[in-house]
Amino acid sequence: VEYMRSNITLMKWMIAEGYADARTLKRRINAMEDWIANGTLLKADANAQYAAVIEIDLAEVTEPILACPNDPDDVKILSEVAGAKIDEVFIGSCMTNIGHFRAAGKVLEGKSDIPTRLWIAPPTKMDALILTEEGYYGVLGKSGARMEMPGCSLCMGNQAQIRKGSTAISTSTRNFPNRLGIDTQVYLGSAELAAMCALAGRIVTVAEYMEQIKLVNAKASEVYRYMNFDQIPEFVEQAATVEM
Repeated sequence: VEYMRSNITLMKWMIAEGYADARTLKRRINAMEDWIANGTLLKADANAQYAAVIEIDLAEVTEPILACPNDPDDVKILSEVAGAKIDEVFIGSCMTNIGHFRAAGKVLEGKSDIPTRLWIAPPTKMDALILTEEGYYGVLGKSGARMEMPGCSLCMGNQAQIRKGSTAISTSTRNFPNRLGIDTQVYLGSAELAAMCALAGRIVTVAEYMEQIKLVNAKASEVYRYMNFDQIPEFVEQAATVEM
């Protein structure tokens, strides 16, 4: 319900800003408000049959996991790939949220002239707006990051590409051959790990990761809070102008 209320405010703001189609957005808003008032949760039938049941003991996952070049199904734990040279880093795509960019900012805060080419692309204009207001664009820019237009950016290699033959780590979900650039080798990992690799110029060790993630986690309540649009004045004020 918290997220739905936030999204209702966002969609009203979008209507006020001229996003199309207003009729479609209003239908969605009405449906969400109806669900908040009279909602029921989906649940499986008692006799539901599943193609497979997979159990994962998270207590056994003691270090980050990366997808290796160039197959998203080729996964290894950090200790197996630590030390690999990294030329470029991409933090972005629709798999990220605002907390990931704040976390990257905490890792890179006060740093400059990093040894990698770092690309930053928030998924939406709204993320970019709030990150700018909070000062994270300044922090990331001072580190040497290239601040891309919000959207896909390097993920599909359609707005830009990494250098031919380079090795990168990306926060996107796919690393098929030549996707981010020609003849490139691409690892997939978290934004936090990617920021650490950008700073080191290589895939960091487990010990290095654990040391730095402690600093991020110490500010977790600040870093990982979501954008509740119904609590952000500029969105609330614009949303209030929309007649339903």
